[in-house]
Amino acid sequence: MPGNPLGQNVPLNLYIQVASPNSSLLGFLPILLIFGIFYFLLFLPMQRQRKQTQKMLAALKNGDVVVTSGGIIGSIVAIEGDESLVLRVKPDNVKIQVSRSSVSSLVGGEVKK
Repeated sequence: MPGNPLGQNVPLNLYIQVASPNSSLLGFLPILLIFGIFYFLLFLPMQRQRKQTQKMLAALKNGDVVVTSGGIIGSIVAIEGDESLVLRVKPDNVKIQVSRSSVSSLVGGEVKK
C-alpha cells in the first residue's frame, strides 16, 4: 500500500513543528489572546460596575428611595454610621434597619411626605 511519507508520522511531525524554538511564541499567542478577550469582556465591565455601586452607596442621603437586594423598596430616613440605614417602607410607614451594602439600586429622589 503506497503511503504518504508525511502521513506515517503525523503526530511526530506536529510535535516537532510546535516544539521548535521559532514557533514557541506562536504557541502562546492563542492563550494570550483568550486571556485578553476575557479581560475586556468580563473583568473590565465587572470592575466598572463595582466602582459605580460603591460610588452610589457612598452618595446615599436621607430621602433617597432605594431597593434592597431582598426586593424591599423604601425611603431612607436615617443613616446610622457607615454601615446601616433606616428605611421607611410603605404602606404602613414601617421603619426597618438594613445594612448599607444590601442596597442594590437607587429608585428616585425626594419623597413627598
